[in-house]
Amino acid sequence: MARTRRAVPVELPPDASVRERIMSTACRLFYDEGIQAVGIQRLIDEAGIAKASLYAHFPSKDDVVAAYLERKGAEWRDEVQKHLDNPRLSARAKILKIFDMTVAMVERPGFRGCPFHNASAEVADPAHPIRVAAKQQRRWVQDVMSRLVRETGAASPDRLIGSLMVLFDGASATALIDGDPGSARNARWAAERMLA
Repeated sequence: MARTRRAVPVELPPDASVRERIMSTACRLFYDEGIQAVGIQRLIDEAGIAKASLYAHFPSKDDVVAAYLERKGAEWRDEVQKHLDNPRLSARAKILKIFDMTVAMVERPGFRGCPFHNASAEVADPAHPIRVAAKQQRRWVQDVMSRLVRETGAASPDRLIGSLMVLFDGASATALIDGDPGSARNARWAAERMLA
């Protein structure tokens, strides 16, 4: 029988709001262990809150999951946006920065894959809010990649956009499966040559 790994609690300031306690705990547990593996009672216990407090902020577990994915997506978009707003970087350099960020992500201790890929894999219904959130995040990345590729003046932009998205998705998925961040570095290397 497989042993469940206990997530390490995140130290929160004593004055952290109930919502922040829930969100910090949910982000840690859902990312480390998966959405289906973490029940509401576990979330309540580890956040150190009352059940009524959780339901006062989130009507259901699906709402907590949606907030978790929104937070993860916003963190990634904010980080990418800093590079997009840098006028010193060319469109090509901005695309490569996205791949650099992926390399940095897979090299972090505790890397467990893309939270959107992981969450999507746990839900079969394409209309489920989890899958909808994942599609929205992916659409944002595709839109960014599309705009940047077109700015480079590439001869076959659609094919290049599609290829870069496959590299982007495959970098984190392969790094997780192989347990080796080298795949993300390989994806970055391939992206650089495609953009040359």
